[in-house]
Amino acid sequence: MNNVQAFQKAGHSSVILSGTGLAKFFGGLAAVSNVDFKLYENEILGLIGPNGAGKTTLFNLLAGVLKPNHGVIDFDKEHIQGLRPDMICKKGIARTFQITKPFLEMSVLENVMVGSYFGSPGRRLLKECQKQSEDMLSTLGLADKRKALASQLNLVERKRLELARALSTSPIVLLLDEVIAGLNPTEAMEMVALIRKIQEGGITILMIEHVMKAIMGLSDRIIVLNHGYKIAEGTPDEIVTSPLVIEAYLGGMADADSK
Repeated sequence: MNNVQAFQKAGHSSVILSGTGLAKFFGGLAAVSNVDFKLYENEILGLIGPNGAGKTTLFNLLAGVLKPNHGVIDFDKEHIQGLRPDMICKKGIARTFQITKPFLEMSVLENVMVGSYFGSPGRRLLKECQKQSEDMLSTLGLADKRKALASQLNLVERKRLELARALSTSPIVLLLDEVIAGLNPTEAMEMVALIRKIQEGGITILMIEHVMKAIMGLSDRIIVLNHGYKIAEGTPDEIVTSPLVIEAYLGGMADADSK
């Protein structure tokens, strides 16, 4: 039984997001080159690789920040490559950023309400947005910070706010860009639990992460990029024992969990 058959047997039978032959060039440099992938409903798919491997560029293609030079992106059986980020967000793909990007002079609650009001597919009343946003902040442990300015938050609080803003758009697929990086072990464990809770709530997740213990523990499958190419795909157990992955990435990490 291959990986796809095993995944289908476990109940993940429908592909919700896929890329075929994706390529993005910056001048003569191929940041992403001929990458294929499939994301199944309600799975967590990990995306790893060394710095400069093309991970964030791939996220930017999926979120509409960049347009691919070649290739097709299908979301829920519809081609979405080339659509604006706001259009892709309204269709049901939300993302976080590795470097958090809150509206610093707005309150924590207002930040989340922006996502709820402008990012959701249907038009909502402000009262509905406020109620949803307050519930989201309670879920993510930020209820006591709702009136604080985003500029007053520490790193872990900003990461939770980034997650709350993305979730307030009511996504089908959530793209997580290093939400665990920089957290201490206790904070990292709490974030892992949150991500698992999000998946259990029915949201499909594609995540970039350098904290190996977290990504290996969370992911159903993992894709490895190197120099823009997909060099491996499989279960976490298959990835950590792959000679190609060890040579390109894992073998060069003296202490993967510290990064």
